Amino acid sequence: MDSNQKSRISIQVSLSGYSFNVSDENGVRRSPWLTPDRVFTTPEFQRRYDSVELSLLTPKFTLVPKEFYSEEAARELLSDVAALEDGDEVSAVPLEERGAVLVYSNSVGESLSRVLSQLVLTVGGSPAPVYPEIYYLLRNMETCPEYNKILCSYRDGYLFLVVAEGRTLLLCNVFKAVDFTTALYYIFLTLKRFQLNPEVSTIRFRTPVTEEEEMALYRYFNSVEAL
Repeated sequence: MDSNQKSRISIQVSLSGYSFNVSDENGVRRSPWLTPDRVFTTPEFQRRYDSVELSLLTPKFTLVPKEFYSEEAARELLSDVAALEDGDEVSAVPLEERGAVLVYSNSVGESLSRVLSQLVLTVGGSPAPVYPEIYYLLRNMETCPEYNKILCSYRDGYLFLVVAEGRTLLLCNVFKAVDFTTALYYIFLTLKRFQLNPEVSTIRFRTPVTEEEEMALYRYFNSVEAL
């Protein structure tokens, strides 16, 4: 293995299971959506990586300009846009490139993300923090080469959507979508709102899409890519 080449795994978790992408000396490998009972027999989880990214598809998040954020007000800021239970834990992570703070809660009734955090470790033996899926969509936006940036994740009835023109963030939101057709509706509604033409745009997904879903996307978009 080239000493400059790093091994990397990115794991996405939701209530129904997980998926992952591995990048190493053997290239890039992407899994389909897998059920939680397979977590301890997944070969890719039995080794260590130079970089481990672990995300949870939580709909409980809000992006706050850093000048309006304070740790004391974090829970109130999140409760303005998400339904929080009394016992929900609230966390925050800065996004310096956006001049904002992402406030979120990983309290969505699952434990798989915590199991994976302790199971899949870095080469140095460190567990990966569990960030919301929207965090990585925003991070990936910075490296997308297209001027029109459309990034999505979809699972378990939620569409996570980030849209930008150049470096200008137009939308960062989550939509309830009971099926993929409804998810497409929200994507096209958003593009129409910002007058973006899907026929000349690339749409990128972090979560797996089925062959049928991919074909549906290709009916409207110039290209469909995996993140």
